[in-house]
Amino acid sequence: MSITTFTIHPTANVSKDAAIGDGTYIWNQAQIRENVSIGSNCIIGKDVYVDFSVEIGDNVKIQNGCLIYHGITIESGVFIGPGVIFTNDKLPRAINPDGSVKGNDDWIVGVTRVCHGASIGAGSVILPNVTIGSFALVAAGAVVTRNVLPHALVVGNPARQVGYVCKCAAKLVEDGDGKYHCSACNEKFVFQEDVEVAG
Repeated sequence: MSITTFTIHPTANVSKDAAIGDGTYIWNQAQIRENVSIGSNCIIGKDVYVDFSVEIGDNVKIQNGCLIYHGITIESGVFIGPGVIFTNDKLPRAINPDGSVKGNDDWIVGVTRVCHGASIGAGSVILPNVTIGSFALVAAGAVVTRNVLPHALVVGNPARQVGYVCKCAAKLVEDGDGKYHCSACNEKFVFQEDVEVAG
């Protein structure tokens, strides 16, 4: 039987019901709630909060001070910059209309997915019920309110697409007719009707 090996800083608070993959590091004052699944070779930075039942794939880097609430799935190879906040409630209230305190059954969890290889810049806020496509890049400080296409570069509040990026994160150069190339590594892409169809 294989033994799972990971590193948890003595000040981190990790539920015994969380699953942690081989080679993962969880740093100072991080809190990992129950039924969280974290893959192999991840880095969970200082002061990160991961709410219950969040799923995180392999080779994910989550920088200091991120808040990742219930309903979020982070696929493998994702980078999350410092101070990123993932929200999960489109209609937040502390109380119901009758004045009673809201309980677990009084709201609908917003579901968010960050797809393989995407990057979320420092200080971004991700609203619920969005999908951030593979290898997309969300600029620092952006507020994401709707889906982000694969390889899209989005900036601002609310976030809007201003181009496409390569797998290496360099901005793609448009060649016309939906064709793009990377000036850094020369990889070529074709996008038709906002969908990548060839590489």
